[in-house]
Amino acid sequence: MSTLVTGANGFIGTALIKRLADARVPVRAAARSTDYARPDSVVPAVIGDIGPGTDWDEALAGVDRVAHLASRVHVMRDTAKDPLREFRRVNVEGTLNLARQAALAGVKRFVFISSIKVNGESTRGGERFRLEDAPRPADPYAMSKHEAEIGLRSIAAESGMELVVVRPALVYGPGVKGNFLALMRLVAKGIPLPFASVRNARSMMGLGNLVDLIARCLEHPAAADRVFLACDGADHSTAELIRALGRALGRPARLFAAPPALLRAAGRLLGRSGQVSRLLDDLRVDGSATFAVLGWRPPDGLEAELDRTARRFLESGGGGAK
Repeated sequence: MSTLVTGANGFIGTALIKRLADARVPVRAAARSTDYARPDSVVPAVIGDIGPGTDWDEALAGVDRVAHLASRVHVMRDTAKDPLREFRRVNVEGTLNLARQAALAGVKRFVFISSIKVNGESTRGGERFRLEDAPRPADPYAMSKHEAEIGLRSIAAESGMELVVVRPALVYGPGVKGNFLALMRLVAKGIPLPFASVRNARSMMGLGNLVDLIARCLEHPAAADRVFLACDGADHSTAELIRALGRALGRPARLFAAPPALLRAAGRLLGRSGQVSRLLDDLRVDGSATFAVLGWRPPDGLEAELDRTARRFLESGGGGAK
């Protein structure tokens, strides 16, 4: 069965098209250009900006399944005058436009990569995000993902197209960017970090595990019309993650203790409360329903994925500064 992957040149997309191509799945890869690495068997489809008016006819021709990864991604310092409007234009209107055209083109299954942020920003008291929890999106990115999920359910119900929604926890792996990359750079440079006494617990999702899960969701009969919370199945504190990064990079992790209240106060003063909260708060995900329904377990643990991540980082010259 032929699969269209949107956002094929992105962090998750490049890994997914390789995973599908290795499994000999016919893949059409949609991106803004053809200037990215992809297996020879993958057929490129050039798509401009994603929005309510994007024409997907050529990309969808002969396609049975869609994995929709392309989106306006979450950023810590958004410069848009109206961030929610911009997120809605791409993540809601653009997604629903694609889904409507996919249904008309006869696509059987639509897999939408959402975010655990639809459930909320953090958990407390040892609790975990579960499927039955009421969504609590707290920022424009999460709100747009939640609204897209609602719209997709309506389209699926009207058209009969199967819908699968995947909400991953923090995704890390080779080529990772954002806060995870910034943290890796600090560890590589040997900069002391004040998280030795942080005892939080956060669920994460390795890139290899996520693309394996998406591949399962594209074909497993039991995945139809379900939402899956995606995680590696183990939780880690910020201190544990930094130590594991140090081992993967071959550098000592320099940690010292600072009171969390002081770190939060510093975050507020510097305008980085969100980033500090992500380093201090819990965000625990219950992936048991995902494992049970799909008969799936994450292939790799933290150490294996961090080793691949560190190798790519060092090969790209990221470990040059000491």
